Amino acid sequence: MKQIDTKNAPAAIGPYSQAVEANGFVYLSGQLPVDPVTGAFPEGGVKEQARQSLANVGAILSEAGLDYSNVVKTTVFLADMSDFADMNEVYAQFFSKPYPARSAVAVKALPKGALIEIEVIAAR
Repeated sequence: MKQIDTKNAPAAIGPYSQAVEANGFVYLSGQLPVDPVTGAFPEGGVKEQARQSLANVGAILSEAGLDYSNVVKTTVFLADMSDFADMNEVYAQFFSKPYPARSAVAVKALPKGALIEIEVIAAR
């Protein structure tokens, strides 16, 4: 297993890696909408937070030598399922056909009061 780490995405704040590679797959930890420069969430709502979470995903993929087209599965965690349409609008700007498989679930709460967290699995 190979650890993947970049300063262009928020640092892991616990006993986990930003991503690991094993057997030709790259598994990214869930990405909160934390700006890696400021350490804060972007101003606005779920659209802005989704954009930041996906930018963080992109930075980690890039460090692994991959991009969004390598993503085969995503999981989107939402603090409120009523934000699904807004999240989906932003999500569609980052992925194209063939789209990765996806799950989207509402959770009771996310770390730091985030509205969204996104994790992905990518293949070489």
